[in-house]
Amino acid sequence: MDFVIAGGGVYGCGVAWELARQGGEVLLLEAGAVAGGASGGVGKRGVRANGRDLRELPLMHLAYRRWPELTDEIGAFTGYERLGSLELIERDRDYVAAPAIVWAQEQMGTPSRLVETAELHEMEPHLAPQVRAAIFCPKDGVADHTATTLGLASAAQRHGAQILENTALTHLETQGNRVSAVITSTGERVPVNKALLLLSNYHVVDLLAHQFGAHLPVWKRLPQILVTEPVHPTPVRHLIGHAHRRLAIKAFGDHQVMISGGWLGRWNPRTGRGEVQSDQVAGNMAEAVAVYPCLAGTAIAQTAADRLETDTADHIPIIDRVPGLDNAYFATGWSGHGWAIAPALWPLIANWAMHERYSPLLQPFSYRRFFLPAVH
Repeated sequence: MDFVIAGGGVYGCGVAWELARQGGEVLLLEAGAVAGGASGGVGKRGVRANGRDLRELPLMHLAYRRWPELTDEIGAFTGYERLGSLELIERDRDYVAAPAIVWAQEQMGTPSRLVETAELHEMEPHLAPQVRAAIFCPKDGVADHTATTLGLASAAQRHGAQILENTALTHLETQGNRVSAVITSTGERVPVNKALLLLSNYHVVDLLAHQFGAHLPVWKRLPQILVTEPVHPTPVRHLIGHAHRRLAIKAFGDHQVMISGGWLGRWNPRTGRGEVQSDQVAGNMAEAVAVYPCLAGTAIAQTAADRLETDTADHIPIIDRVPGLDNAYFATGWSGHGWAIAPALWPLIANWAMHERYSPLLQPFSYRRFFLPAVH
């Protein structure tokens, strides 16, 4: 194959689509099912620039243009909606910092403004009185991550990409400084003519450590989500974040509310599955009630903590070549930072692998940022 990709999430499928439609011969290997990991699951994901790491905002500027057109591009439902987002502010220290954040986001292509108390409570009438202001980004929204990932996989296949589910990449064969072939969990040896792309998130960390001794400053985490029973009227109108609370809220389904924001489940190595933790559910719900008092006493209809993700030491992704290999690329560390910017990154990663065109937009995500630069 010209290109072998490991990982059937939004990055593996998106890059496979980009390469295949440029004429590349593509094989995508997925250890489980497409969208079976962090790129699938309950509800929708935020397509959010508000409150992001500033290094990601140039990519978000590009992604803003592409998300509204993506359904037509891939010929599949994405569930994209532009709702606008509010980063809520309660504390003085966050209020004082807000104008600087607004200015920085504006300079980097993210329309933003500070919304004061009266306007804010008109926009979100069910907020608690102590929420005094918010940073508003009107171009933010949500999209269905499962549907989008499956749609990308189908689009890649229509352009000739092959996708093998329940087939993991287990070993790399190298000749000099190049990957020559990969070995799969079914025992098949697949020659690699041009490039290998390791886009399988947490699997990347283990593979590079075991085969090449390459340490990545990355760890696994298991985000938790809650979905309430229907609430009438639906209290949430925008995509909601918070300046200091671990809290993210969005409307879900038929008058339900989806609550998340960094509360974690626990991985059970015996069962090989994630488990929801009752104290994390209680803590997450308490934060939601503090901001939306009308949610007090609302029953929880669904909880989930079943999708492993990865985070990095500085909380932005790592995108680079595999150390010592000219034709192998990897990307990992997407937790909370990968979904919204994905449509901007697919072509950048694909063009690097296919044409050796390295975009300066990728430089902030280099693995080399973790090493002390040489001083002359």
